[in-house]
Amino acid sequence: MTKAWHSPDVPVHAPLGIGDWLRVALRGLPLSLLVFGGLALLLLIRLFERPICGLRRPVSPYITQIVCRGAFVILGIHWRMFGTPMTGAGAVVANHSSWIDIFALHAGKRIYFVSKDEVANWPGIGWLARATGTVFIRRDPKEAQAQLAIFRDRLAVGHRLLFFPEGTSTDGRRVLPFKTTLFAAFLDPALPRPLHLQPVSVIYTAPEGEDPRFYGWWGDMGFGPHLLTALAARRQGSVTVFYHQPMAVDDFPDRKGLARAAEHAVRAGLTAAGVTQA
Repeated sequence: MTKAWHSPDVPVHAPLGIGDWLRVALRGLPLSLLVFGGLALLLLIRLFERPICGLRRPVSPYITQIVCRGAFVILGIHWRMFGTPMTGAGAVVANHSSWIDIFALHAGKRIYFVSKDEVANWPGIGWLARATGTVFIRRDPKEAQAQLAIFRDRLAVGHRLLFFPEGTSTDGRRVLPFKTTLFAAFLDPALPRPLHLQPVSVIYTAPEGEDPRFYGWWGDMGFGPHLLTALAARRQGSVTVFYHQPMAVDDFPDRKGLARAAEHAVRAGLTAAGVTQA
């Protein structure tokens, strides 16, 4: 299992006051209605989509995308996108800072996350992940061939599979060295060709006057307290999703070269945005 990233100090937020709780309610209620209402609609569509289209999902991913864009409107976080999301089948990799990444990346393009299998059992998040077509994997070499078969089936119908090569989330002010294991799967000659990988930089700007790491979620931080802090913010910041030029996987001799090139592109995106990386 990948260990969570820790830092020597964690932002300390003041206890929530009456005004903060009012903002939590005014944002949290409509956000819940949007997310779970969208989930109900998605599951209803899947009742017809699954038997007719199988792995193909011609309609339901649009529901996810609309919900995620709407979430930023409710939260008051300014979401913006630069670059061009690739349209063909392949892999997408991004830096990982927060649970908010899931909304930010789904809002920009119709993708399917690749996640560790224990996430499937997390309350709330696990249900949403399963409904939106997340691919769950176990980091076990014995299951490598079975996982490759899943990737092959998904890519064959045009899915774009997204994973976080850092293996854990950070404070949003750095990019950890990319782990190369999953990159090897996309170099397998058994997968459909041509196959591309698109690096993506996710960049957070904290609300004015707040710690630059405000939206980061890492280490032993609880999801509930972090969610409440984000909902209670008097002013919100922004998240920028920058899509870099897709890379043809066949241009790289091995997984290490592919991972290194993707990491360089993601780091360059944060540097260009003025993020000081440790």
